[in-house]
Amino acid sequence: MLAVIAQIKVKSGSEAQFEELANQLANASRREEGCLEYGLWRTDVVGQYTFIERYKDPAAADAHRKSEHFRQIGRAMGAHMEGTPTIVRLTAV
Repeated sequence: MLAVIAQIKVKSGSEAQFEELANQLANASRREEGCLEYGLWRTDVVGQYTFIERYKDPAAADAHRKSEHFRQIGRAMGAHMEGTPTIVRLTAV
């Protein structure tokens, strides 16, 4: 099993637009074969979000990153982000 944590800082005033796009991405991603969990979380820090994702294996995570919805929605989300996300990949032991 593989987990991914993606921490994202959103531009001030773009939170609602980002959340709408991010929820579209989460809904589409949950339908992927091999996706066990895909959730968007808002932290206590204004404008700071975290995606928590779990996949059955690394191939499922790779397929997610290559999916059309990830590319299209991710590109749209980028307009609302400050900098690049911090990504942590975890492998179950």
